[in-house]
Amino acid sequence: MKSLKVVFLGTPEFAKTALEAIHQSHHEVVGVITVADKASGRGQKIHQSPVKIYADENNLAVFQPEKLRNPEFLQQIKELDADVFVVVAFRMMPKVLFEMPKIGTFNLHASLLPDYRGAAPINYAVINGEEKTGVTTFFINEKIDEGNILLQKELEILPDENVGSLHDRLMNIGSELIVSTLDGLAEDSIKERPQPNVEHPKNAFKIFKEDTKINWNAPSKTIHQFILGMSPYPAAFTTLKIGEEDKGLKIFGGKFEILNHDKATGTLEISKNTFKIYTEDGIYEPLELQLEGKKRMNIKDFLNGFRNFDEIKMA
Repeated sequence: MKSLKVVFLGTPEFAKTALEAIHQSHHEVVGVITVADKASGRGQKIHQSPVKIYADENNLAVFQPEKLRNPEFLQQIKELDADVFVVVAFRMMPKVLFEMPKIGTFNLHASLLPDYRGAAPINYAVINGEEKTGVTTFFINEKIDEGNILLQKELEILPDENVGSLHDRLMNIGSELIVSTLDGLAEDSIKERPQPNVEHPKNAFKIFKEDTKINWNAPSKTIHQFILGMSPYPAAFTTLKIGEEDKGLKIFGGKFEILNHDKATGTLEISKNTFKIYTEDGIYEPLELQLEGKKRMNIKDFLNGFRNFDEIKMA
C-alpha cells in the first residue's frame, strides 16, 4: 500500500493519540506543528503540549511557530514536501498553509458533521442528550468545519455517560478513522462529498465560564445532562452561601428524580445524610462534587465536612 508523507498539526491529548496512530501506521510523519511551550502554574514551570512531548520522544521534527504566516516557518514546512496535512484540535489555519500539500489538508472533528460544528462538540452532544455522535474527517476550507466530508464513523452515547468518558472513546475511534482516511487518500479510493445542507445544524460554540452555571429552574433531566456534559471539564457549578461567605460548588455527577413538590426551584435540603436541590419537576442529588478551595470528593465525605447544616443555603 502506498505511504503518504504527513505533516501533523495538533495540541492536546486528543491530538496526541491521533499522532501516535499515524506514526505507528505505514505512513510517514515528516513534521509536527504544535503550540509554543508556555510557562504556567506556580513557579511558572514550562509546559509542553502532549503532542510536543510525544513528538520529542519519537524523534519527530517539531515546529512551534508563534505566527502561522511567518515566511521562514512557511518555507520550512514547504521544504518537507508533504503529501497531506492532518489537523486535530489545532487553531485556525491561513489559506497559504492549508493549501500547501499536494492532496490537501484534512481535519478530524468529534461529531457527525454538519451537526456540532465548533469548539465543544463532545460537550454539547452530552448536554443535549443525544443517543449517538461520532467522528468526521473532512477537507479544510476557509469556512470553519464546513469542508467536504471524507469519512465518518458513528458511536453510541451510553446512558449517563459524561463528557470525559465520551471524549476518550471518540479519541480512539477518531485515531482509527484518520489512518483509514490516509489509506483511502493514498489509494484514491475515497470520494469526498459536500456536507448535507441542513437548515438549522446543531451548534457547539466555545464554552466560557459563565456558560457553566447550573440553571435550577430547568427540568431535572436537562440539569442532569448539563452536568454530565460539563464533567469533568470545564465542570458545572452553582453557588452556596455558607454563613456569610459565597462559595462556588462544582458538581461532577449525581442522580435525579421526577416528583411533584411545592418548593421554589433551587431550594436546598441538606443534612448529615441528604443533599437535595429542588428543580422545576423534581429533585437533583449531587453525588460527586468540589467546594471552592477543597478537593473533589463523594457526597458522603462532603457532608461529613460540615457540622452546622443550618448555615448552608443556595446563594
